[in-house]
Amino acid sequence: MTRQNKTATLFSALFILLLFSACAEKAPKENWISLFNGKDLTGWDIKISGYELNNNYKNTFLVEDSLLKVSYTEYDTFAGEFGHLFYKEPFSHYILRVEYRFVGDQVKGGPGWAYRNNGAMLHCQTAASMGLDQDFPVSMEAQLLGGNGTDERPTGNLCTPGTHVEIDGKLVTDHCINSTSKTYHGDQWVTMDMIVLGDSLIQHVVNGDTVLTYSHIVIGGAEEGYPVPEGTPVKEGYISLQAETAPIEFRKVELLNLKGEK
Repeated sequence: MTRQNKTATLFSALFILLLFSACAEKAPKENWISLFNGKDLTGWDIKISGYELNNNYKNTFLVEDSLLKVSYTEYDTFAGEFGHLFYKEPFSHYILRVEYRFVGDQVKGGPGWAYRNNGAMLHCQTAASMGLDQDFPVSMEAQLLGGNGTDERPTGNLCTPGTHVEIDGKLVTDHCINSTSKTYHGDQWVTMDMIVLGDSLIQHVVNGDTVLTYSHIVIGGAEEGYPVPEGTPVKEGYISLQAETAPIEFRKVELLNLKGEK
C-alpha cells in the first residue's frame, strides 16, 4: 500500500470513528450493556494459569459491596497464577467502558513490572482455547496502570500478546507501547473507554482524553502451535479483565455495541 493510500485509509477510519463517537454520545442509556450485574460473576468465564477453565483459584475474582474485584487475600504468595475473567459473548465494533481503582498492596511474589498493573484484554481468543499453563490470551491489552506515588507511569498503554498493530501507518512489533496519559497515583477512580472498530481502528480514552490510537490488528508472535496463521486480521473476539498480582476494583464494566443488537 502506498503512503497516499495509507493516509486515505487512516482519514477514512478516523471519519468513521468520529461518526460512531457522535452516535455513542447521543445514544440513550438503555443501549449500553452492563457486563457486570453488581451481584456475582454470572456471564463470565474464569481462566487462571495452571488451572482448568472456571476454577476460581483462591477466589481471585469475586464480587463484594457491588464491586467486581481482583483479590489476593487468600494467597500466601504468587506463583505464576495469572488470571483472566472472560465475558461470555464476542464483539467486533463497540465501546468498552470501565471505571477502576487500584487498592492495597501487590501480592507477595508478584513481579516488579506487575505493580498496580492489570488490563482489559480486547479481541481475545476464547477462554476455553487457552492452554492449561498459558499466562495471557492472544489479544490486545489496554493496560491499566497505577502510579507509585513518585514516578510518571501512564495508564492506557498497549501490550500485544500474540498480536501486532499499526501506528501512524507503520507496523509495530514491540510488545508494549506507552500512551500519552498522565499518571494516576493512589486509589483514585479512573474511567477508561476503549473504542473498537473491528480490526480497523482502536482508541484508548482515559478520563475523556484520547491517549493512544492504533489500527490493522493481526496475529503476530503467538506461541508455536497457535491455530491461526501469522498476519491474519483480528476483527473480533472476547473481552477479559486481567488479574496480574495487583488488587483492583471495578464499579462499572459496560459496553455500547456499535453494530446494534446481536
